[in-house]
Amino acid sequence: MSETILSMRNLVKRYRMGDEWQTVLRGIDLDVEKGEFVAVLGPSGSGKSTLMNIIGCLDTPTEGSYTLHGRDVGGLDESELALVRSKEIGFIFQSFQLLSRQNALQNVELPLIYSGTGQRERTERARLMLERVGLSDKMRHYPNQLSGGQQQRVAIARALANNPTILLADEPTGALDQQTGRQVMNLFHDLNEEGNTIIMITHDISIARHAKRIVRLLDGELSEGVAEDA
Repeated sequence: MSETILSMRNLVKRYRMGDEWQTVLRGIDLDVEKGEFVAVLGPSGSGKSTLMNIIGCLDTPTEGSYTLHGRDVGGLDESELALVRSKEIGFIFQSFQLLSRQNALQNVELPLIYSGTGQRERTERARLMLERVGLSDKMRHYPNQLSGGQQQRVAIARALANNPTILLADEPTGALDQQTGRQVMNLFHDLNEEGNTIIMITHDISIARHAKRIVRLLDGELSEGVAEDA
């Protein structure tokens, strides 16, 4: 039996712009089940970043509900949201966001430090995660000693470190050449086959098609069954 781990109902997000309110997300309904690989596809200005920030508990909705792993996160304060982020979400960014003065192993250890994991356990887990993404021979390398694809693999290993409920990827191949991007997407396929739930934000239909399910965001509204032919 499938398990719904993310559920949004009539979700609205507004921002105040001077004397006016701008509605960025308009009545979003979205369910994601455990083990899915979902792409959110949309052009610049469609609301993708806002939706990603809410999914990642970096922001909260103005109206509607958002339930993550059985918990209503819409009304949580910042400290509670931070705890949810550390345990439930593994972030993968376009720009990798690795610390330049930390080697690959140390970068992967970071979320484990924040979650209070002991040194021996976090080092061992970081090693396992780097092995999982094919970088067992690069653990002591610094970001400037790694290719773009290798840096993104370190970022993916870091995202996996706390065994999150969701891997949330923001344009994960945007800073990579086409061939390296395909290699990273193949890794995503492997991780999904292992049971990881992946939500990928992208403007690129060719990247979105790697997902098993595509939803399209346009002018703050979400739809399905449209993007496959875009």
